[in-house]
Amino acid sequence: MTRARSLKLPEVAREFWRHPSPWMIGSVLAAAVVARSIVADWRLTDALVPAIMLAVFPLFEWVVHVCVLHWRPRRIGAVTVDSLLARNHREPHADPRDLPLVFIPWQTLLWLLPLVVGIGLLAFPRLGLGLTFVTFIGLLGLGYEWTHYLIHSDYKPRTWVYRAVWRNHRQHHFKNEHYWFTVTTSGTADRLLGTYPDPANTPSSPTAKALHG
Repeated sequence: MTRARSLKLPEVAREFWRHPSPWMIGSVLAAAVVARSIVADWRLTDALVPAIMLAVFPLFEWVVHVCVLHWRPRRIGAVTVDSLLARNHREPHADPRDLPLVFIPWQTLLWLLPLVVGIGLLAFPRLGLGLTFVTFIGLLGLGYEWTHYLIHSDYKPRTWVYRAVWRNHRQHHFKNEHYWFTVTTSGTADRLLGTYPDPANTPSSPTAKALHG
């Protein structure tokens, strides 16, 4: 079981790169950056698409966290419907300091990353814009993995921005799993969707470390 016990950021960062998902996402990001540079054809929409994605990302995080990661296993006949992502997500709730558990499973990235690339290549009116989409998805994905990992590590907040993000996600794991679903931001989608209560008036949940009881 790997734990980051040092408060020094460089040591925590070295541990981050020992896991497969940063390398998998980073490789797609690097390839997208090179391809985008070669294609060129820069237009105003190449700034507009990332701006929209950045604005929507907290809502995307919230929806995925609530609907996919907190999926409650359901039986349909003799079959139990329970995804790998949902099963894996219960593990860091049980032990939030077990760092390997907080990363996106590499098995999921094996199909998710090609899907994202396919969307970028096929769903946009021009190749350059599609590559801009893939590049920014790579940045958001790598930023998500780093932020999520850093919050679960023993690195302590040193800026007010990171302190707010850190507190938001730690409250989700250690106080009440029914609130504070965003990871890379604090008080954005949660405030909009009603899952950003006052911690002082929110009861601690007995199932925060055992999702669904």
